Amino acid sequence: MPVPRLSDAPVVSRARRSVAPASRLVPSDDAAQLHLLRRATYGPTPESRAEIARLGTRGWLDAQLNPGAIDDRAVDEFVRRFPGYQRSAEDVYRGGYPAVEWNLMFDVGRLTLARQIWSRRQLFEVVVDVFNNLLHVACPSSDVWASRQDYDRTVIRRHAFGSFADMLVDSARNPAMLSFLDNTSSRAGAPNENYARELLELHTVGVDAGFTEADVKTGARLLTGLRISDSGASVFDPARHDGGGGTVFGFGYPAHAPADGFRWIEAYLRWLAVHPATAARVSRRLAVRFVSDDPPASLVDRMAQVWRSTGAQVVPVLRVLFTSPEFAASAGAKVRTPQEDFVATLRTLGTGMEPAGTAGIVKLFWHALDAGHAPMAWGAPNGYPDVAAAWASPSGTLLRWNRHMDFAGGWYPKELRFVPATQLLDAVPSTWGGLVDALALRLIGSPLGAEERAALLQYTGRGAGTPLGPGDRWVQENLQYLVALVLDSPTFCTR
Repeated sequence: MPVPRLSDAPVVSRARRSVAPASRLVPSDDAAQLHLLRRATYGPTPESRAEIARLGTRGWLDAQLNPGAIDDRAVDEFVRRFPGYQRSAEDVYRGGYPAVEWNLMFDVGRLTLARQIWSRRQLFEVVVDVFNNLLHVACPSSDVWASRQDYDRTVIRRHAFGSFADMLVDSARNPAMLSFLDNTSSRAGAPNENYARELLELHTVGVDAGFTEADVKTGARLLTGLRISDSGASVFDPARHDGGGGTVFGFGYPAHAPADGFRWIEAYLRWLAVHPATAARVSRRLAVRFVSDDPPASLVDRMAQVWRSTGAQVVPVLRVLFTSPEFAASAGAKVRTPQEDFVATLRTLGTGMEPAGTAGIVKLFWHALDAGHAPMAWGAPNGYPDVAAAWASPSGTLLRWNRHMDFAGGWYPKELRFVPATQLLDAVPSTWGGLVDALALRLIGSPLGAEERAALLQYTGRGAGTPLGPGDRWVQENLQYLVALVLDSPTFCTR
């Protein structure tokens, strides 16, 4: 039978409460605005800095938390260049798409990268990335060749600013998750434990919550019957469901008719979504992304309380995070991952999307894949790590520097619209020190440290006070290298 829709499962309350706009006490000075842009976007741009200056910190945050009201038509039009992305898994199967072809999966990564660079719904895109890593389905991965685009559209993006309980239910019954974690092969008498285990360990309460092997086995029995049909759709098959009762990590369910199995599966998923351990774990995951690699327990506790009181609604939890004193005090506490650095570089340089076709974003995607951090390409089910120590290496630093030079020079990919380095500043400053300072403010939004500034001046071979004329030949021929060095600085790597 087709998997019932959300309204057919009545067990767990979905009560919501209204949440006031961001507090009037949120600081809105230049430093606070830049801090918010560095965390809640994939990198500040001159346009976003002007927008937050006009709206104020509170107004900008309110706007970002309502992404449907943001005009993003340019990116929406770009998405239409990838018609396969709109297809359901069942439609792909029905259309005879070859199983060895991975282009649909690559297109998901390419479009995700494009949205991160150019979408005006920046906070939404960052949160989408958080949940893509939490409810991770590797992309590309051979088992999801026909369904990963459907998972992106109908699970993660549909619910990223909505209900985590709804997201968890839709994730469990999506063909991508059913195949990636093997539940489609699970049946009464021969349950597959893979999804049941990762549901507890990775998607909800976490390994430290204290669940047992018996919980995993009982959970696997309960989850039987969710599978992929021969047409590629997700279905609930009563003939494969184990209707015996049991208890999973404190969730008890009675023996039941197999036809009622999905109601109890959904009840279990919704119970997990609002469990105190899930509330704490997902809240901490969000705080790690937006605050620090080891966020304050006081903040996580408050976020978890709101998570539970709102029935696992994401936006109220984000409001608590971004309006907290812990967030305000965390400037400089995060380091960009390779993917964030890659995207932030293109954003701050003002790089425009290709006017037609898709060759440019295809090449950008291979760049990111070569760096080991293309969107959703982590092979294991735990998703990419989000702490600095996981990405610190000499080879990784060299890759970042090479990309900075590629983009600063407008060398590759040629299909994109690069802004020449000599056009990044409205006017050439009168001194070399002024030039370095102006580039830092244009590209980073804040001054460089004293050692960084001195190093860049040493590269130019001029002193800070040395006069600089508007037609200086060195600037005309070498400015792109100085731009790349600004992007190489530790200040740019910090968000």
